[in-house]
Amino acid sequence: MLDEFKKFLIKGNMVDMAVGFIFGGAFATVIKSMVANVVMPPIGMLMGNVDFSQLFVALDGKTYESMAILDKAGAPAIKYGLFINDVISFVILGFVIFMFIKGYNKMKEPEEVAAPTTKVCGECAMEIPVAAKKCGHCGNIDV
Repeated sequence: MLDEFKKFLIKGNMVDMAVGFIFGGAFATVIKSMVANVVMPPIGMLMGNVDFSQLFVALDGKTYESMAILDKAGAPAIKYGLFINDVISFVILGFVIFMFIKGYNKMKEPEEVAAPTTKVCGECAMEIPVAAKKCGHCGNIDV
């Protein structure tokens, strides 16, 4: 069983998948940083200097001046500003992956379709070689 597990882990597609997960995690971190540090500040400025990462609703009924004070108090809250940032990160990441896959599919050479080696007899519906002049099952000449 251990030998079978080793073969499973060493298969090329498993290693490729692991590399993909690592690359995907790093790429997601870059996109999240881009949204938090590049995309959201101008959007917040256009909306009247709103810092989306600081938008929350405290569930204990008290008012907190900042997310840091809320977190320090350990109060439960709906942090909808962070959720907005994460949704925007998800959409951007999804779009980038979509464009990457689209480009990859265009670069990939189309697979050649093998020519059929058999055909169906019009009389008995049996498969016969393409080069056959007469059906070997029913003797039909019009194949």
